[in-house]
Amino acid sequence: MDFAGIFKAYDIRGVVPHQFDEDIARAIGAAFASFVARPAVVTAYDMRESSIPLSQAFGEGVRSQGVDVVEAGLGSTDMLYFASGFLDLPGAMFTASHNPARYNGIKLCRAGAAPIGQDSGLAEIRDMAAAGVPDIAGEPGSVSHRDLLTEYAGYLRRLVDLSGVRPLTVVIDAGNGMGGHTVPAVLADLPLRVIPMYFELDGNFPNHEANPLEPANIVDLQKRVVNDGADIGIAFDGDADRCIIVDERGDPVSPSAVTALVAVRELKKAADDPADRVIIHNLIVSKAVPEIVREHGGEPVRTRVGHSFIKAEMARTGAVFGGEHSAHYYFRDFWRADTGMLAAMHVLAALGESDEPLSKLAADYARYPASGEINSTVDDQQGRLAAVEEHFASRPGTTVDHLDGLTVELADGNWFNIRASNTEPLLRLNVEGSDEASMAALRDEALAIVRAEARS
Repeated sequence: MDFAGIFKAYDIRGVVPHQFDEDIARAIGAAFASFVARPAVVTAYDMRESSIPLSQAFGEGVRSQGVDVVEAGLGSTDMLYFASGFLDLPGAMFTASHNPARYNGIKLCRAGAAPIGQDSGLAEIRDMAAAGVPDIAGEPGSVSHRDLLTEYAGYLRRLVDLSGVRPLTVVIDAGNGMGGHTVPAVLADLPLRVIPMYFELDGNFPNHEANPLEPANIVDLQKRVVNDGADIGIAFDGDADRCIIVDERGDPVSPSAVTALVAVRELKKAADDPADRVIIHNLIVSKAVPEIVREHGGEPVRTRVGHSFIKAEMARTGAVFGGEHSAHYYFRDFWRADTGMLAAMHVLAALGESDEPLSKLAADYARYPASGEINSTVDDQQGRLAAVEEHFASRPGTTVDHLDGLTVELADGNWFNIRASNTEPLLRLNVEGSDEASMAALRDEALAIVRAEARS
């Protein structure tokens, strides 16, 4: 069994059954139960054909350690986080998120939805699973079933009350993923006319990949919003822990703008506790985010990219909210876990409380042109990063930091970040400029150095 190949930086993921099968899931379940050392574990799974047998095998491994399994059944990843927080149990979600149908995986968390990543237990679980965890001598754990969809929906509706918003027409593209299961429960009986797209649960993703960050996968949504005269479009990824927003013109709203919008809403609720004013953002969101946070009396805190870093910093600071440019949004009121549904509800609330269209509302939070993430395949990642730094660092007024990859800010305020992928021979470039021309020029200059290796 090749455990190393499927254990990633933040989760477990591989092709079924060639890389990830029931025997491996069973071994991981035993290791996880031993690692968390709690009396019970809660599990949930997405709509992929392999998810039920994999989750059951995992549960067998958990029970082999005398630990009980609470099966929450079909659900989104944020519903599993809700289950972990609500029941105060460690959790395991069976999903490969936006990956193609042949993949599956596991997202693990401690009780209270606390993260488990490579540096916070995942590597230890991997090594334990690879070595094998013997069954205990006593009785195996039990299995029980708990349908938490209604409680999950009610909890979110208490956090963001949409009952008083103006009537809105909302197109929602679930991508044949778990949004098709959770949206009807969360948004029922509200002043919303919901137009569903691809709500049929189908792990083969017959209409498009369930990755709304890829522009090709939201084309259908964009057209439907315009053709139906809708106020807003929302696309969820396969496990519905991320959402992408489209305005009434069919234009995508940057996740940075959504981060700023939700941050402002959370800051309006701030009490006397200084932590209520802390907003976490990763280092590739627009610089408009920390600017807007400060303008509304908040304290922005910059972190590395990745949910384990965001959640750790939220725990350290007590921050009320955190956002990433990858459309992951984290809420203190949701056990510091990421939930695309709650972020979408905040946007719906902001729109429903305003007389303006979403394009105008979002424009208040989007200040600078950005390149989006540009990936380049390179053999020598560190060598290319060093070459980029050498090229730019000597310019007067330039600042450089290495919090996550290489971030360079020029004297004129234009900036970029380049990070190496954890799993592929890629460098990921994000550029932001004061205007389109400045952004494009800086993007092309940086890319020329990154990709020089391929031409040599």
